[in-house]
Amino acid sequence: MGLLIEGVWHDKWYDTKKSQGAFIRADSQFRNWVTTDGSAGPSGVSGFKAETERYHLYVSLACPWAHRTLIFRALKNLEEVISVTVVDPYMLEQGWAFTGNFDSNLDDVNGRQFLHQIYTLQQSDYSGRVTVPVLWDKKTQTIVNNESSEIIRMLNSAFDAFTDVKHDYYPEALQSDIDAINDFIYPNINNGVYRCGFATKQAAYEKAFDELFSALDQLEQRLKQQRYLVGDQITEADWRLFTTLIRFDAVYYSHFKCNLHLLSHYSNLSHYLRDLYQMPGVKNTVNFTHIKQHYYYSQSTINPTRIVPKGPILDFNQPHNRARF
Repeated sequence: MGLLIEGVWHDKWYDTKKSQGAFIRADSQFRNWVTTDGSAGPSGVSGFKAETERYHLYVSLACPWAHRTLIFRALKNLEEVISVTVVDPYMLEQGWAFTGNFDSNLDDVNGRQFLHQIYTLQQSDYSGRVTVPVLWDKKTQTIVNNESSEIIRMLNSAFDAFTDVKHDYYPEALQSDIDAINDFIYPNINNGVYRCGFATKQAAYEKAFDELFSALDQLEQRLKQQRYLVGDQITEADWRLFTTLIRFDAVYYSHFKCNLHLLSHYSNLSHYLRDLYQMPGVKNTVNFTHIKQHYYYSQSTINPTRIVPKGPILDFNQPHNRARF
């Protein structure tokens, strides 16, 4: 994640309220939708029909937002339908890069060296956040969307003609409940860890910290009564939470100062996390080397020494007891 302003790269991709030191995340800017027939989605323009081998994802294995899209691509068995380029774990002077090193890829679709060049390929005078994931249309040479919450909904349903996996992670009957829990989890947990890590004033940090752990406490109690966030069915909400939880003990606890409790303190959340991790295809989307190298090395304002810790030892293959529900 970074910021391109009048052709100049800036590594400060977020904003803070000057008087309060609170972390403010800017909105994504490309909001078109892939649909089954190419009609316009909830936002953007028409013209993006679901087709096999037409669309491409640019992702980071370190980024929780990009991780969501990789999970849905795996769950829906779309690996042969939508291609992927993985950026380097390090985000340095030019931001996300394609070098082919560190288990990343070269950009075989557009032949660029840096992700910000994909944005300027789309819009030559682009000035704004350069983020992953990016859903790219190879047919029209266009960025379709760079908002992960919308991309996963496209992957959930728009490409069902090209996969034998028809499970709906955003079923109509549960949409209001899913939206409600998403609206609770996003500010307090998904973005809450960032609000802790990037706060520049003590009061802003403590507010985010308290809201984060209050939310985790509430989810711990919720999962005492039911297997998943919305009853006994895995939904989009579970996978949106998963990508934050899987990074919590490895990164957010220490690097982002979210250190009231390790996730292992929460019995129900811990079992829930292992339950999700052990779903077919999911563990292959988790790369702790990229995760730790990115956060500890790239975010030098938080970790000026860029020393990457060797621990902790994490084993999400341990048995869980979620079958009791």
